[in-house]
Amino acid sequence: MAGVARELLADLGMTGYAKTSGNRGIHVYVRISPEWEFGAVRHAAIAFGRELEKRDDGVTTARWKEERGERIFVDFNQNTRDRTIASAYSLRPLPGAPVSTPVSWDELATLTSPAGLNLFTVPSRLASDGDPWETIDDEHFSLQPLLDLWDANPVELNYPPDHPKMPGEPPRVQPSKKVAAHWDEDGNRIEGT
Repeated sequence: MAGVARELLADLGMTGYAKTSGNRGIHVYVRISPEWEFGAVRHAAIAFGRELEKRDDGVTTARWKEERGERIFVDFNQNTRDRTIASAYSLRPLPGAPVSTPVSWDELATLTSPAGLNLFTVPSRLASDGDPWETIDDEHFSLQPLLDLWDANPVELNYPPDHPKMPGEPPRVQPSKKVAAHWDEDGNRIEGT
């Protein structure tokens, strides 16, 4: 998936930077011009995920685990207001003292376990190899190519559960637990059901 994400960003005229989350995930950063609201950034992330789905069958934007299977979930909601994320080089409170570590795309493609990037290995790695994110601030990119993809398919996806219900958002209930008669056509629960 890493190579496909890198290729997609290049096709969009963007440079992305990858890092481990310090747990199981991978975070992809693109430095953008500071002119968009959270909603636009989230929609750009959804468009990015949908485009990845088209290019790689192992990727999904399906929020519900029962719909994902073994596919990699593109968590577009990390780009919603009030979200937090492990910063680069932060120590995670997990066994083995893993560190959320910036990696090159080539390194990511061969990384078998992020557990080797920890409190004991990352400082010497950084000292010997340098920072793979050294150039992250060199250029700011426009979200417009991703927003154009969103505009071609502006179908809203679920927000996090702590957010108010948003216009056009699908029902916030697992598909296997959804009773069609309990929901209106806008995805709102019908009172008394």
